[in-house]
Amino acid sequence: MSTVTAPAPGTSATAATRRLLAAGALAGPVFFTSAVAQILTREGFDITRHPISQLATGDLGWIQIATFATAGLGALALAAGTARTLTEGLGRRALPVLVAVFGVGLIAAGVFTMDPEYGFPVGTPDGPVEEMSWHSIAHSAAAAVAFTALAVAAAVLAVRHARRRAVAPAVLSGAAAAVLLLPMSPDHMSVQIAVNGLVAFTWATAVALWLRRTA
Repeated sequence: MSTVTAPAPGTSATAATRRLLAAGALAGPVFFTSAVAQILTREGFDITRHPISQLATGDLGWIQIATFATAGLGALALAAGTARTLTEGLGRRALPVLVAVFGVGLIAAGVFTMDPEYGFPVGTPDGPVEEMSWHSIAHSAAAAVAFTALAVAAAVLAVRHARRRAVAPAVLSGAAAAVLLLPMSPDHMSVQIAVNGLVAFTWATAVALWLRRTA
């Protein structure tokens, strides 16, 4: 007579949490793989003059719009995975909310595109727009809110790690928060935005992998 063994309590929930965190870990690599491919192939794009967000303009802008949306959904998955994993301690409520704000901000930054300017896409006048459109203003606001929320999340996690005397994670999260909160340099803004994106997504991927090990 055969017997059927019931699954261990919480097994399916744990698997779902690990899938959410895996999606969160992939958000950054997907974003930067797409962005770098476009930077190298889109005619007229110059990272020293054009922020990555400007890739969302022109005939091929849909690629970067989709990239923003995909990364935003990955960040929302990370927020859900964080809420399922951090059930106690400092930041258990704040961190998922802050990461979710980051995700929503990324999606909004894709929906509301920048204005073409500084010669990109090709054929655009080589200079700033005379007046920003409403959707360009919305894009800037969404991006600012998104990265500020993630900076606060990194600061909260730094304090959490410090209280647990986990020195290396505390220092790395604190450094990420500090970089993201630096004022923008008018002369090197596009490069600084790219660096901020790299720091933000690297931090998010590291957090997702750390939580996945504990899920």
